[in-house]
Amino acid sequence: MDERARPAVPPSGGAGVEAGGPRCRARAWLRRGPVEPLLFLASFALMLQTPLATQYLWDRLGEDRGYNGTGREGGCGDSSADPQRQEVETETSHWSLYINLSGFFVGLFSATLLGPWSDSVGRRPLLVLATAGLALQAALSLLVVTLRLHVGFLLLGRLLSGLCGDYNSVLAGGFAAVADVSARDARTFRVAVLEACLGIAGMLAGIIGGHWLRAQGFVNPFWLVLAVQVAAVGYAALGFRESVREPRPARLLTLRHYRSVFALYATPGPEKSRKHLALYSLSFFLVVTVHFGARDIFVLYELSSPLCWGSDLIGYGSAALHLAYLTSLGGLRALQLCLEDGWVAEVGLASNILGLVVVSVATTTPVMFAGYGLLFLSLACTPVIRAKLSKLVGEEEQGALFASLACVEGLCLLTATGIFNSLYPATLNFMKGFPFLLGAGILLIPAALIGMLEVFDPKPEYRRYVDT
Repeated sequence: MDERARPAVPPSGGAGVEAGGPRCRARAWLRRGPVEPLLFLASFALMLQTPLATQYLWDRLGEDRGYNGTGREGGCGDSSADPQRQEVETETSHWSLYINLSGFFVGLFSATLLGPWSDSVGRRPLLVLATAGLALQAALSLLVVTLRLHVGFLLLGRLLSGLCGDYNSVLAGGFAAVADVSARDARTFRVAVLEACLGIAGMLAGIIGGHWLRAQGFVNPFWLVLAVQVAAVGYAALGFRESVREPRPARLLTLRHYRSVFALYATPGPEKSRKHLALYSLSFFLVVTVHFGARDIFVLYELSSPLCWGSDLIGYGSAALHLAYLTSLGGLRALQLCLEDGWVAEVGLASNILGLVVVSVATTTPVMFAGYGLLFLSLACTPVIRAKLSKLVGEEEQGALFASLACVEGLCLLTATGIFNSLYPATLNFMKGFPFLLGAGILLIPAALIGMLEVFDPKPEYRRYVDT
């Protein structure tokens, strides 16, 4: 049997822990600081900070231009007759685009460098560096708000965070740590738990941020962002115990790390299926792109006619959307009792497709919430794909794999923003919900790919452990 098939032995090598026993593996994991609190803290702070920064850009740029309107007085009315507001919207969107693009491209190179590096030196150095970069970005944002510095310093903060790995490296380190310590048959659920932590963080950030901003302005919420990011750095440095079995020194600035990411998909070998890696990665890209794209336009869809939702209904809708993380987690656990993981992903895709179709034709509040209800298993697909990809590579390649997936998520965000945000205004004249319908159609592609792989080659990851 291949050496990498053996369960990981804790570095401490404590007495009474036998390799291979699930109870011993569980006890070993409990002695480690779990990575879930770290991901929750970093995600909560970032998801609180991002909309605050966008709203601050709107208010600050509007104030610089002498515009103090909110654009909400007319409810569902047309605001296109206000050229000053359009100028503020355009400038705000441009700055948001510059900030997002700078973080993505810098983070693309740093994450693919740091992820493979963590396969050698361990996950803790990666997580400490990435969370420290996010804390530095939060500190600069707070200075911009309190000292009224030029908004270009927000761009500088994002660049510095990108150099340290950005949020992509936090995701890469977190999911790789889960893969390091989880048994193969439990990995899908552990990944789903981690994704549920991200969803809960987003739901809490959405609820707290909006109410706090209206009550006290920008300064105190940004202080909370900084405090939580500093707490994440402290947990990464002191609370999280290393999950890599035998960390060893390695050079950081070397092209070998980039080559290891490339080799995941390009280097042939009897131990892995490049076909499965490529097709599951493509499925992941399409699923996450639709998820990000639909999320971007939900609020616009609800604000406009005929729904004309107010802030209270929008808040309930956002809570229902994030609740899908928990319902998908419970549904995945229940479906695993009777279905293989691949078919669980198919059920999740079916839930996503049905929900988007209903949302695309929703003209009343009950129908819109019915669409949200049908999305209750929509997030069961991505943890399955992550776990399947993790099982296709070796223990020493988990950091490289999840770093590449984190960069794919960043690319998904840019692709979704470009496609869905452009398509929504272009299709208002003939079908306002067309982008949701398009998203449902796109999801048929990963559904076909995953179904095909399950039928013709359901468990390629186990071929590497068969003695030849």
